[in-house]
Amino acid sequence: QVQLVESGGGLVQAGGSLRLSCTTSGIISRINAMGWHRQAPGKQRELVAISTTGDSTNYADSVKGRFTISGDNAKKLVYLQMNSLKPEDTAVYYCNVNVGITRRDYWGQGTQVTVSS
Repeated sequence: QVQLVESGGGLVQAGGSLRLSCTTSGIISRINAMGWHRQAPGKQRELVAISTTGDSTNYADSVKGRFTISGDNAKKLVYLQMNSLKPEDTAVYYCNVNVGITRRDYWGQGTQVTVSS
């Protein structure tokens, strides 16, 4: 059974930093991509950052220059370093992995990030 567990969320003041971690278990297929999404109250879930097996990374325009995704596909770990946090970054952050030739997506349960002004 595939499981993804996020950690590192919390309450931080604007301008502060947080580092989110995602550990996985049960993945036996090749990882195609690992990433982070977020969902703020009343809004749709949106992509924050994604890293593919080919070491290509992409970021939402709103976080470019502030957030950095990193990880190890072999160890099946992914991190999100978030700097210069803004109140609009407040959301539940979800870890996501895409695996195998069927390109199946798995999701974590989410971790709350709250940025106070």
